[in-house]
Amino acid sequence: MKLGKRFGAFVAACLPLLASAACPDDAAVSAYLEDFKSARLSKGFGKDITPEDARCARGKLIEALPAVLGKRVGYKALFTNAESQRRFGVSGPAWGAMFGGFMLFNSTLVYAKQGAKLRYEPDFIVVVKDAGLADAQSPLEALHHISALIPFIELPDIMLEGSPTGAELVATNAAFRGGVVGPRIPVEPSRRFLRSLERLDVVVAEDRSGREIGRARGKVLMGQPIRAALWLAKALRKDGIELKPGDMLSLGGFLGSAPVEAGTTISVTYAGLPDNPVVVVHFE
Repeated sequence: MKLGKRFGAFVAACLPLLASAACPDDAAVSAYLEDFKSARLSKGFGKDITPEDARCARGKLIEALPAVLGKRVGYKALFTNAESQRRFGVSGPAWGAMFGGFMLFNSTLVYAKQGAKLRYEPDFIVVVKDAGLADAQSPLEALHHISALIPFIELPDIMLEGSPTGAELVATNAAFRGGVVGPRIPVEPSRRFLRSLERLDVVVAEDRSGREIGRARGKVLMGQPIRAALWLAKALRKDGIELKPGDMLSLGGFLGSAPVEAGTTISVTYAGLPDNPVVVVHFE
């Protein structure tokens, strides 16, 4: 009898935890969307959200975000850098969706308060040539299904109170708000081109002071940036999403994101790509 009472007490104590472990309802998604539209800090969907419920929240949010950010233009990978996996306590990459409403031209002016906690991150985009990318078995084969590369400074908005967990970032669609795109670079499907991506030297600087902020090699993204594109294409197909020609795939940050500061100009140089392109954003 005593054992039965103890078991009953244990179940009763666990009920609140079990009840909280669920996909956020439509009201919670709408509340987050209002915070997003107003560029204000948000409680998000809870610190204890599970990875499964985070993916469910992401799905609901992706359906709602076009009303704020415009048409879906592609997808982004996150946690493709080993350092970001350690920082957020995750074991592998994840994905979110990208929208076109805040995708900006090179050397543009951005107001720091356009996000609640706007940040910048040196990134990289590939443009999908066809859905066969998800069938490729190697980075070299994948290049045949990619039409172009685009140097990219993502402007994520990690608008959650406190320090987010990996699951919280997934739930909030990987904190996507927009970014600044550089010139399109045609893809050459060759081993030489692949090696140039691995050896790519990505240099971040603050132009007004001339200070270098950091640098990384292309291989920090899963050993080869195109592996990140391959992972993303396959992960999307597994989740029922087929890529279309023209879809943009953001491959993840070469370095961790940094907070935006008004009165600074950030440049990212992609040394090793044709003409060593530079992407610039001015913050005011």
